[in-house]
Amino acid sequence: MCDILAGILEQDWDKIEERIKIVKPFTKAIHVDLLDGKFAPNASFLDPAPFAKYASDVFLELHMMVEEPIKHLKRFAIAGFRRFVAQVEMMTDQADFVAEAQRLGEVVLAVDASTSIDRIRVPYIDLDGLLVMTVKAGFSGQAFMPENLEKVKKLRQKTTLPIEIDGGVNDTYLKEALRAGANRFVATSFLFRSESPAKQYNILKKTCENSSSNSV
Repeated sequence: MCDILAGILEQDWDKIEERIKIVKPFTKAIHVDLLDGKFAPNASFLDPAPFAKYASDVFLELHMMVEEPIKHLKRFAIAGFRRFVAQVEMMTDQADFVAEAQRLGEVVLAVDASTSIDRIRVPYIDLDGLLVMTVKAGFSGQAFMPENLEKVKKLRQKTTLPIEIDGGVNDTYLKEALRAGANRFVATSFLFRSESPAKQYNILKKTCENSSSNSV
């Protein structure tokens, strides 16, 4: 089994809401990117409050590509986010972040495409998952970087935790990532740069169902 999350990276709330309404009928979880322009040369919508009205409809996962993500945890938790993904490159103290995130929901540590998994300095047992970027963080629509699946393979040898990949996901690369050991996938441009996001989502879902992987 594996999970497919609809990814959203936008600067404008109206566009975010439009996309939530598109995917809400067929997905259980949405992955929202939070960028402040410091980790990557891009910025996103930063106000958590409007998300609250959708928190009971879908599982909200926040991917914090921001400086000191610990500072953003509480306000997004109040808005109904239940899983917090953060880049290890942007936090002063991983243990502090993990401890605070655990109080508020699930915690996942992420490494960018150019970052070694050795940068993860907390015990895996303290985490609810791991995320490997398969593009350079910051923009959707980039080409998948298959070399990063080596990180997935190494992580899978070390842990049974859910391993998520984010960036360039389509049905072909999803199969490769499943074989490497990933079992949670963020799809953004594959869904939204199509005439039918629902059809694209079902393609990924069927690929998952027809493949074997660790349960999320």
